[in-house]
Amino acid sequence: MRFLRSESGRQALSEVGRLELSAATLVADVATARTRFGERAAVLVETVALRRRAAAKFDDAAQWLFTDEALQQATAAPVAAHRAQRLAGMAVHDLTCSIGSELVALDDSAAFVMGSDLDPVRLAMARHNVGDQVALCRADALHPVSKDAVVLADPARRSGSTRRFDPRAYQPPLGDLFAALASRDHAVKCAPGIDFAVVEDMGFRGEIEVTSLAGSVREACLWSPGLADTGVRRRATMLDTGEQVVDTDPDDCGVAPAGRWLVDPDGAVVRAGLVRHYAARHGLWQIDPDIAYLSGDRLPDGVRGFEVLEQLGYSERHLRQALSGRAVGAVEILIRGVDVDPDALRRRLRLRGDQQASVVITRIGSGAASRATAFICRPSR
Repeated sequence: MRFLRSESGRQALSEVGRLELSAATLVADVATARTRFGERAAVLVETVALRRRAAAKFDDAAQWLFTDEALQQATAAPVAAHRAQRLAGMAVHDLTCSIGSELVALDDSAAFVMGSDLDPVRLAMARHNVGDQVALCRADALHPVSKDAVVLADPARRSGSTRRFDPRAYQPPLGDLFAALASRDHAVKCAPGIDFAVVEDMGFRGEIEVTSLAGSVREACLWSPGLADTGVRRRATMLDTGEQVVDTDPDDCGVAPAGRWLVDPDGAVVRAGLVRHYAARHGLWQIDPDIAYLSGDRLPDGVRGFEVLEQLGYSERHLRQALSGRAVGAVEILIRGVDVDPDALRRRLRLRGDQQASVVITRIGSGAASRATAFICRPSR
C-alpha cells in the first residue's frame, strides 16, 4: 500500500497502465511487468485492471486504489450523489466507509463528514481516494464513535466471490446493526433483492428506497423514520429520468386488455411494489392484476415502450408463423409470468427475414382461465 501511494508507485502504475492487459495479451503483459517490477508486478497489474473496471462506476477512477471485493460493493457515483443529496446539510458518519466512494459524494453536500472502518487497508485506500479533508478512523460499525451525526452503513454482502443473500449473514448482521443504531437516524445500504418481509420482521419501520441506474436496479436503501418523508414506506427512484414514485401516491389504475402500447416498468418500480402507483401517475392500466406489464394509449415521456402489432395465444408454432409472416429475422423477447427461456426460444424459432420486432410473452388471467399470451410489437426505440 505504501508503495502504491508513493511517487515511484504512481510512476510504476502509469507505466503498467500503458499495457493492453486484454485476454489476448495478458500473459505477455504480466511477464513484461514482472521483468520491470519484480514481485510488485502482481499488485500493479491488479490495480490497473481494477481502475479500468471502476470506470463503469466512477468518473475519476484513474487515480483510485481498490480491492476487488471493495470495488464490487462500492456505490456507483450517481447513486452515492443521490443519497448525499438526501443528507445535504447534515453531519454524517459513514460507519463502513471502505475505500471512500460514499465519502466523496457526502463531502460535496453534507455539513460535516467522517468515515470509519475496521479494515486498515481499506482505510488507507480511503485516505488516498478521498484526500485529507475528511476525518477517518478505525472503528467497529456496531460501536459508533460519533455522537449526534446521522450514520450511514453498507454492511458487507460478499465473502470473496460468494454473495450473502440473507441479511442476517451480512457483516455486520443487519439485526445487530439495527440494534446498535436504534437511537440514531440512519441509512443502511442493502442488496436490491433483500427480502423486505425479513427486514420488517427485524423491526425496521422506516422507508425502503429502491434505486435504479442505467436500466439496472442497483440497491435498496433503508432510511430510518427520522429521515423518511411522512408516511412513506416504499420509494422507487429512477436516476436515469429523475423520477420518483412513493407508496403514498394514488394507485387507482384499472385492469383492461392491452391498448396501443405495452410498458415494462423500470425495475425499481417493480421491486418496490409500486407498479399501480406508477400506472396511475401516467394514465396507464394493468393488463393483468398480478403481472407488472402496463398498457396505455400513449407512452410516458422518456420511457421505452412496445407498440402492439398483433396479439395471439402463445405457442412456439403460432409465434413462429406470425413472425415469419412479418418477415421478422431478429427478435427481442421479454418474458414475465411464464416459464420460457428467451435465448433458447429465439434459437428454436429459426427466424429468417429482414425485419426486427419485440415479442412480449406473459400470462393473463388466473386459475383455469389463465393463458400464455404473446404480443408482437414495434419498440419505440
